[in-house]
Amino acid sequence: MAPDGSTTLTTLRTVRYDALGAEELDAWHAIRDADPRLDSPCFHPEFAAAVHATGNEVLVAVGRDAAGRVRGLLPYHRERSLIRPVGWPGADFQGPIAEPGFAFPVAGLLAGGVRQYAFDHLRDGLAGLEEFEPWVESRMVSPYVDTTGGLEGYLGRASRSGKDKMAEARRGTNKAGRELGPVRFEAQAVDEESLARVIDRKREQYAATGVRDYFAMPGRRELITRLLHTSGPGFSGMLSTVHAGPRLLAAHFGMRSGGVLHWWFPVYDPAFGTLSPGWILLREVLAAAPELGLTRIDLGRGDDDYKRRAKTGEYTVSQGMVTKGATGRLARRAGLAVQAAVKRSPLAPALRRAVRSLRSISR
Repeated sequence: MAPDGSTTLTTLRTVRYDALGAEELDAWHAIRDADPRLDSPCFHPEFAAAVHATGNEVLVAVGRDAAGRVRGLLPYHRERSLIRPVGWPGADFQGPIAEPGFAFPVAGLLAGGVRQYAFDHLRDGLAGLEEFEPWVESRMVSPYVDTTGGLEGYLGRASRSGKDKMAEARRGTNKAGRELGPVRFEAQAVDEESLARVIDRKREQYAATGVRDYFAMPGRRELITRLLHTSGPGFSGMLSTVHAGPRLLAAHFGMRSGGVLHWWFPVYDPAFGTLSPGWILLREVLAAAPELGLTRIDLGRGDDDYKRRAKTGEYTVSQGMVTKGATGRLARRAGLAVQAAVKRSPLAPALRRAVRSLRSISR
């Protein structure tokens, strides 16, 4: 029994994703379907399946109660002595798929040479988090957009800043149509050429800002391409584009599950930045939301200007690391202090690259 009265799962067994049986997968779907807090596509088993199929092995810890019934699952990756949530670093929501009333025994994963479990987007408020809480080090907001009622509904809920940006996008659309050619929006394009342009543009953005290049690692491009061609009733990839004449002004690739779209890789052509192409794209998605069956867009963690302006609400996500013993926790805190100094430094891009190199050496 956990301190708060929840029941701790009595057995924990780890298997490869592709070794899960019908019982475990049925439980995954059933737990997720019964809990709206798990409606993000990041928690869908098809996301884990796609990650596993493109070469990044996914392990799943399956927790059972005293009667042997599956009550919780936690998919993850192992890197030597460190484990991370499935899909990291592209997993913008993390946590166990657990039934309410059952605490997921995360410390039980620290066995067989595993010494740390790191999380950076743990979705606060999920069931099963009781034994994660002592390891939380910080929290950040993760904004979302309520798309109920489409563009008109959004404008009734948006901040003044959000409304202003929608008006700016409308003017940009009109100007693009006059100067560049007819503006065309495609909500769900299955086009590998456009996807390749999204990836290339995103990589240019990473290089310009000094941010870790998500697509530098093997398998990431293959993962996104696989998701582009994934289209099921409960989970699919979603590529949306806006062209003006022959020019691609802006595009976005994300995942959707039910009425939830996860805003994952948005890009725009900086040559047309004065037209606010990113906002044009978002406005088009909002307008199409009722027809697409979308009720929410999750923008992901961070306080970027566009997220702050566009949001109608926000969740909280936690960062931390489960470790063995006090030594590991002290070392973690020292590392966080160094990272904070790096972020404040004018040399931040170069220092971030050095920190990443040191991390890779230490594993």
